[in-house]
Amino acid sequence: MREFQLVIQNRTGLHARPAKVLVKATKKFESDIRIFHGDKQANAKSMISVLTLGVECGGEVRFEVVGADEDAAAQALRSLIEQGLDEELPSTSVPVSASSPKSEVVLPVIQDQNVGKQLTGVPAAPGIAIGPVFQWQRNQIIVDETFTDVVTERASLDKAFQAAKEQLVALHNKLVTQSAASEAAIFEVHLEVLEDPELLERVYEGIESQHSAAHAWQVAIDDRANILAALSDSLLAARAADLRDVGDRVLRLLLGDKDGDSNVLPAYPVIVVASNLTPSDTAALDSDKVLGFCTAAGGPTAHSAIIARARGLPAVVSAGEAVLRLKNETLVILDGDAGTLIIDPDAEVLKAAQIAQSQYRACWDAAQKLSSEPAITQDGHRVEVVANIGGVDDAQQAYARGAEGVGLLRTEFLFLDRDTPPTEEEQFEVYRDIALALKGQPVIIRTLDIGGDKPLPYVAVPEEMNPFLGERGIRLCLARPHLLRQQLRAILRASEHGKLRIMFPMVSDISEVRQARAMVEELQSQLGAGSVEIGIMVEVPSAALLSDIFAPEVDFFSIGTNDLTQYTLAIDRTHATLANKLDGLHPAVLRLIARTVESAHQAGKWVGVCGELGSDPQAIPVLVGLGVDELSVSTPAIPMVKAQVRELQLESLRVLVSEVLACSTASEVRDKVKTMR
Repeated sequence: MREFQLVIQNRTGLHARPAKVLVKATKKFESDIRIFHGDKQANAKSMISVLTLGVECGGEVRFEVVGADEDAAAQALRSLIEQGLDEELPSTSVPVSASSPKSEVVLPVIQDQNVGKQLTGVPAAPGIAIGPVFQWQRNQIIVDETFTDVVTERASLDKAFQAAKEQLVALHNKLVTQSAASEAAIFEVHLEVLEDPELLERVYEGIESQHSAAHAWQVAIDDRANILAALSDSLLAARAADLRDVGDRVLRLLLGDKDGDSNVLPAYPVIVVASNLTPSDTAALDSDKVLGFCTAAGGPTAHSAIIARARGLPAVVSAGEAVLRLKNETLVILDGDAGTLIIDPDAEVLKAAQIAQSQYRACWDAAQKLSSEPAITQDGHRVEVVANIGGVDDAQQAYARGAEGVGLLRTEFLFLDRDTPPTEEEQFEVYRDIALALKGQPVIIRTLDIGGDKPLPYVAVPEEMNPFLGERGIRLCLARPHLLRQQLRAILRASEHGKLRIMFPMVSDISEVRQARAMVEELQSQLGAGSVEIGIMVEVPSAALLSDIFAPEVDFFSIGTNDLTQYTLAIDRTHATLANKLDGLHPAVLRLIARTVESAHQAGKWVGVCGELGSDPQAIPVLVGLGVDELSVSTPAIPMVKAQVRELQLESLRVLVSEVLACSTASEVRDKVKTMR
């Protein structure tokens, strides 16, 4: 038996999406895997069971792994959790909210002196909507208790599952086409529920006990949803709505109700009012007919609210039962920022709302419409805004959102979740497709950034006391040249289809650059490939301090602020109790960035930033003032980052930089930025 303990560092704990990633990983192993948290335990291969643990950020969990592949399972799970379960772990700075321009725009507050005409709920999605009410109601589900036989009931359940999966895939694809790929993952979680082993076992037991498939399914779903709803963590408790959403979908299919409701939206735009909306309801809302929504129940962390923010639908939740007594056609003002619903507004209030709405739309629309335009400061200084991506779909969305290229292609997605390394041909096809998706724009491909902290089953790495200070990144690849050669060959071949650049991670010594560059030049000669720009990640203080030595031998620098901050301040970026001290705007980190930029520019080279700091609205003025040439950010953040840059003046930023570099703490730096703004 292998046993180990870890702290969950994810901002929102072990919620649905990281739980899905964890469960998917455990299913690849034969071993029995149990998770313990407090006095609770869970089957790690059951997502619902994992969710019922109620693990919050900073919560400690213990794993017990028993079986033939327990060593491999334990190592893989430990690494997966330490890396954040496919989520960015908390850093010091809070990135720009991709769904809301509110971080940069202060909207007028709508105030109604007639308190009786205003209902107050909880802000769920920003924006202002003005329009008539439409009461959204779902058909009541009446479960058929009639039992036929086990075979027939099982067959009915399987048929309903198949139809439900098809519907969920359709909803997933719909959100992806709306540039909401992250939110679309919610329906991957729903699909996981339909394959949950403990849930299915309970349903099958119900059928064996001569209950109808519908009855057995409803009982099993209700039991688990009630357990989730009772959790003290509001975010995890909100996942009960997801469970009931999946449950209702299957029940309606079992009962022959494919549509699920009797709502027919009017031909004109409305504000939907409902007791609550499921994630499926929210994803299916016709944005041409729905201006926003207000629910009696629900919470801002529910998946329906997350989808609303991604789709740009203003929303207020938890407004109370009074909203359900509003008559259809009642004119209301929905303020998703203030969390209010104003009923039958008078002319003065209506005019104030219309002005606020106009300002909001102008800001958001301007950012979106100008997303393909360059980010140029008011005094004519251009900053390139590019995307951090992890696949072909991401590349397509980045281009559509106005990315001027890709500042970081994380190639690890090609190497993870498999037992053998990807072939050269597999890699070539992906790099080629990404190059084509960007239509001639530059794409920086980071070579494999793997190591003791992110082990691969086909790469033997001795266990290390501190993997972040061990064999990782360029160190690992140079020690296993067959892996690096294969990847470089694929990149060089794909470079015929676009403007690809190669970037080496975790460089700390000039000898590493020279060795890697020699390998590239050798392969270029063998393949007859054209020249490709070569750069390095500046993530280690030694690279920043020796940037004047590196600059003549590379084409560009890309500063990974997450790791650079971690190594500079000697604080593990996954450390729960020290997270508030890990700030990329610490003067020590800023001085390293300043040195890197100065060295690069003296050598005629350029510098990008690809860490979280690049989309932090308080960091952007500082980075631009320091002379950073490129900001590489998440795709949804691109329009608003560009919009912020356009509001800046380089000359005033240089004054700001001289002041922040003289600060002694990160909080002082942030105060200086606030004063400037």
